[in-house]
Amino acid sequence: MASLAFSADLATYGPAQCAARTPSRAESEAYCRRLARTHYENFHVATALVPRALRPDFYAVYAYCRWADDLADETGDRAMSLDLLDWWEGQLRDCYAGRACHPVFVALQETIARFAIPIEPFAELLIAFRQDQRVGRYETIADLLDYCRYSANPVGRLVLYLAESHDALRGQLADSICTGLQLANFCQDVAQDWERGRVYLPQESCRACGYGEEDFRNRRYDKRFRQLMAFEVDRAAGYLRAGLPLVELMPRGLRGDVWLFAQGGLAILERIRRVDYDVWQRRPVVSRLGKLRLLAGAVWRNVIGAGPRPSRSARPA
Repeated sequence: MASLAFSADLATYGPAQCAARTPSRAESEAYCRRLARTHYENFHVATALVPRALRPDFYAVYAYCRWADDLADETGDRAMSLDLLDWWEGQLRDCYAGRACHPVFVALQETIARFAIPIEPFAELLIAFRQDQRVGRYETIADLLDYCRYSANPVGRLVLYLAESHDALRGQLADSICTGLQLANFCQDVAQDWERGRVYLPQESCRACGYGEEDFRNRRYDKRFRQLMAFEVDRAAGYLRAGLPLVELMPRGLRGDVWLFAQGGLAILERIRRVDYDVWQRRPVVSRLGKLRLLAGAVWRNVIGAGPRPSRSARPA
């Protein structure tokens, strides 16, 4: 069942209505800002740390991702989701061809032009959302990492373009953080993903621990599940820590955000450990005090130094 907010947005800006009227850039930016501020508290907090001049661009990128995610997960109908994702990709390609009628793409056009963002990161995200409609299990960690390449890593690359800091090294570090965050979310959301018919813990890991489909179906919490989750939590933490050097390579105003997302992922993993990996009973979240500490740490990293200016080689081609 689609959420009321998504249903209302789809009725107003969906395929049947999109071409009827093209909103102004100001209207479009206001829509993206409202979407970002009302749909995901953590993103709203993080963008408060971003330099004011960059916030409309972050809102536009977030709105694109939010819409794609909702088209994939909020319809309750896989065939309908695939059709809508095809429509969304058509809107994306129209945007790059200079035609935009949806408010997200009207706002995104200016961002794409300003930062010379290629189409690939946006299009690659849609590969993952389509895959979610067709694939519910991942045999090996290599299969899962390939999924993360499309579901998570493009977001980090987009942030690097907005920071005018996209190069090979930063890209690799951003991929590590984004993959780690995605793996952390898989550990956090085992119960919710199961309800959607998906298991994002590698089947090879499940078999190694002796935890099978029947155990998932019965939501069994036992030694085998704890062993499975401990292994996957440690794996996710390894990716997050490996990407942390990116913080010092970011320009002023964005170091805190990168640190916040990486440390936020590590904090989620620590919460999972503290509940002894019992994610079946409740979804582990960072406490309000923990969030305040993370926010203070992010602000501190934005204040203590300017960070390196992006070199010419680091600027987007």
